[in-house]
Amino acid sequence: MAHKFEIYKDKAGEYRVRFSYNSEVMFSTQGYSSKDSAKNAIASIQKNGPGAPTEDNS
Repeated sequence: MAHKFEIYKDKAGEYRVRFSYNSEVMFSTQGYSSKDSAKNAIASIQKNGPGAPTEDNS
């Protein structure tokens, strides 16, 4: 698969989500205390991400 979400534990023991496309990490989330919270973050990105506007602050 060319793209995927991955839940992992960081060095502090928190759950984080990273999104990879063609094996390149595109973004990573903040740390969450529970795996369910990390799963909720993925669901929110999948639901709200496609319609999100682009803000150019350059």
